[in-house]
Amino acid sequence: MTLYKAAEERYTSMEYRYCGRSGLQLPVISLGVWHNFGSVDVYENYSKIAFTAFDHGITHFDLANNYGPVYGSAEENFGRILKAGLGRYRDELLISTKAGYDMWTGPYGVGGSRKYLMASLNQSLKRMGLEYVDIFYSHRPDPNTPLEETMTALSDVVKQGKALYIGISNYDSQQTSEAVELLRQMGTPCLIHQSRYSMLERKIGPYLLPLLEKEGVGLIAFSPLAQGLLTDKYLGGIPENSRAAKPSGRLTPAMVTPQVVDKAKRLNQIAIRRGQSLAQMALMWLLKDRRVTSVLIGASSVVQLLDNLDSLKCPEFELEELSQIELILNSN
Repeated sequence: MTLYKAAEERYTSMEYRYCGRSGLQLPVISLGVWHNFGSVDVYENYSKIAFTAFDHGITHFDLANNYGPVYGSAEENFGRILKAGLGRYRDELLISTKAGYDMWTGPYGVGGSRKYLMASLNQSLKRMGLEYVDIFYSHRPDPNTPLEETMTALSDVVKQGKALYIGISNYDSQQTSEAVELLRQMGTPCLIHQSRYSMLERKIGPYLLPLLEKEGVGLIAFSPLAQGLLTDKYLGGIPENSRAAKPSGRLTPAMVTPQVVDKAKRLNQIAIRRGQSLAQMALMWLLKDRRVTSVLIGASSVVQLLDNLDSLKCPEFELEELSQIELILNSN
């Protein structure tokens, strides 16, 4: 088997931003290995997506212990991709994983306990064939575990050399403030917060973003395309083989409401006038805010990946365009 060799010009078209007040830079577009890399997917397809991503400057690959389906299969398959040649560039890669949601049966396979987080990370490293990950996240706050226990476990995995940085995901503003302070006291600052953020999901804007800016923590936005709702895919209904049509997908047909489709159609008209796709405009709408370190995209094909990357070639927004977008987003 011929091992993958990266394109020499891979750093010529990507923009990188410093993550909060750290010295670490992330590509403004990162690849999420949530769907399309599981046991139900085709290796030839998702490996080509990963290789193409790195060829275009996407250095950051985001995983979690239970990504798949089945649980663990996305990490196993990413390990296969690393062995197929991507791993020779390990020092140029940012690989992240998470633990917090359910992973295995019994009392130690879910939550925020030290027991679960430590065991999960050890399993993740084995599945991917790695000695360390670059970022390890607490995937969600656990109301049944003291926050100090969760943050101490995160701090300790850095001190053990199993992660270079740590982050949190899905924490609200108050939980984030407390977690950041605890980690600062432990000498392991919080690098990054991963949160759902898109044109259709903007609740973090008034509260969490100012807090992260104040604390010097980066933000990476997941579901920036609202799982495909901010693309042209659903403008005429739910197509076969789409995420909403898959029984294993998190996007259900009930979420493709007439109101959402109407907003997408109106936003699409603005995108067309700008000479770009709706997906490209949705990504650039997030990245116009410098507090957003990176947007985390998923891709089911190389074509879709390249379309998203072309958003970096798009012109900046005019004030009138932003006003029109805001009117649409605020409409019922």
